Amino acid sequence: MGMMPLPTYNSLGVRPLINCKGTHTIISGSLMLPEVRAAMAEAAKAYVDLDELMEAVGVRLGELMQAESGLVTNGCAAALCQLTAACVAGRDADKIKRLPDTTGMKHQAVVQRSHRHVYDHAVRMVGVELVEVDTLEEMVVAVNEETALFLIFGDVADRGQVSVAEIVKVGNENGIPTIVDAAAERPDVPNRYLADGVDAVAYSGGKCLRGPQASGLVLGRKELLSAAYQNGAPHHSLGRPMKAGKEEIMGLLAAVEQWLERDHDAEWIEWERRLRVIAQAVVDLPSVRLEVRQPGRSNVAPILGLSWDAERLGIGPEEARDALSHGEPRIDMFSHDHGVAVMPYMMEYGDAEVVAPRLREVLSERNST
Repeated sequence: MGMMPLPTYNSLGVRPLINCKGTHTIISGSLMLPEVRAAMAEAAKAYVDLDELMEAVGVRLGELMQAESGLVTNGCAAALCQLTAACVAGRDADKIKRLPDTTGMKHQAVVQRSHRHVYDHAVRMVGVELVEVDTLEEMVVAVNEETALFLIFGDVADRGQVSVAEIVKVGNENGIPTIVDAAAERPDVPNRYLADGVDAVAYSGGKCLRGPQASGLVLGRKELLSAAYQNGAPHHSLGRPMKAGKEEIMGLLAAVEQWLERDHDAEWIEWERRLRVIAQAVVDLPSVRLEVRQPGRSNVAPILGLSWDAERLGIGPEEARDALSHGEPRIDMFSHDHGVAVMPYMMEYGDAEVVAPRLREVLSERNST
């Protein structure tokens, strides 16, 4: 008997796509760097003691990222869950076993109302109640003997009335840790959040780092990160289902090492070039308007916004988006009220040269006669 061929997306009837949206998990985030794939393949060749591996990798991550320590998790949401559990149960074996029953434990997380997000479910699943505040005065009043942590959603950190540094100050004055969800942000060195004094900041390993999709990076205080590890796999705790295996651990480490080696300025120049290729393909179409927007804290790459008069072109934004997605090759991008947006962040070399003529075809086919 011959060897079975490797399964592929196409063999399953699943169509791969050109990613013009960015690092969104629903379309599989990012593509792993070659060095990451190699590190994972090498890690799969031997057995290892996970406690020993995580300790060694934590030290290495701390050295690389100028942090006290590092931790690999099964994603950023898993990091939030394990960090919250660490703030509530610490390393106490009995408390760890009882979560999400927080009876007799601190069980409140103070968060600015503007920082609430769908991902705070990873905090609430520990059995923690979120206490919303708007001002610094309200935050100070909200602190009590049940307060386990302060939660910051990094993507909107500048939009609330209370700054990260102010939150850290309140936390330090009351002996309460502060954790940050910075999933799609750049883990730059020096780290902006650690510089403000937060106790831990969590990133996705499979977004801008281009590491394993099922990985997360935590940087911060060694004591807190050690407790977070005890509240996760391979230990018998609330976070047991959130397993980061040896392959994810070594792949994430390789991604962080490459992060420090990558030419980020050159990457930005390439993103701008991709947008120019696409813009030049459609700039002469009737009513088409183009605008390059700069990013916020997450998905940090320039974005090309295209808008047009749907009546003049004979096609609306959603219809254009669907035509691109349902066509060949499959191209996925976001639509808005008046057009579409192209995010070059996770496009590969050569993608722009494919997207440009296809986008022109879709936008001009109703006016080709």
